[in-house]
Amino acid sequence: MEDKLKIGKHTFGSRLFVGTGKYPDFPTMKEALAASGSELVTFAVRRVNIDNPNEESLLDYIDKTKFTLLPNTAGCATAEEAVRVAHIARAAGMTDLIKLEVINDSETLLPDVVGTIEAAKVLAAEGFTVMAYTSSDPVVAGKLIDAGAAAVMPLASPIGSGRGFIDFSFIQLVIKRYGGVVPIVVDAGLGVPSDAAQAMEIGADAVLINTAIAKAKDPVKMALAMKLGVEAGRLAYSAGRISRIDHASPSSPVEGVIK
Repeated sequence: MEDKLKIGKHTFGSRLFVGTGKYPDFPTMKEALAASGSELVTFAVRRVNIDNPNEESLLDYIDKTKFTLLPNTAGCATAEEAVRVAHIARAAGMTDLIKLEVINDSETLLPDVVGTIEAAKVLAAEGFTVMAYTSSDPVVAGKLIDAGAAAVMPLASPIGSGRGFIDFSFIQLVIKRYGGVVPIVVDAGLGVPSDAAQAMEIGADAVLINTAIAKAKDPVKMALAMKLGVEAGRLAYSAGRISRIDHASPSSPVEGVIK
């Protein structure tokens, strides 16, 4: 089925985006990325030694003919810091894409939405394709879109928690309001393929998964499982679920039954 996702000038066939942190080693990461079927891979700019290209890097294990790179500003606590890191990524010739993260609370790792909006305004004005990691607040989502974000990435639950959706009603509202305006990508907290499928079933355009794959007992198998979960959820959303009713309804039609 032809079901492409467009973000800025980039088009993707897979709606599973994957991260590169927390794997036991680079070869395992490389194998898991391949199994995921993803076409967009994110990495922290601060984990890449741009000044020394001869040093081994996670980028050495990413096939750039198959994957689009999505540098991110992980580790940035202020808008100014995030903008500076984005500039470093672009100066290194990586891409116009940037996953914007501004986090200054080390306990919750919740996004600083004020700082994220500020940075989004600057980066979008400078020509970046901004994919903004944020809370599930639909008001904030609207402000990020007004600031120029090309995609909004609300969290399902805290980063790395694997808890799945604590309550997806606000993300549903984000999707209802803005799903036709920019892509909505569920990011953070998903733990198992059924979480990924659920995100797609409620109308998310894509999901981004890192820890649930990288820290699984078998990251490669989990990457494949997440791929199938995303595909099943997207297909179910496209098919349209049956309406919920408050009473039983026989599976076999009763009309015309010979008595």
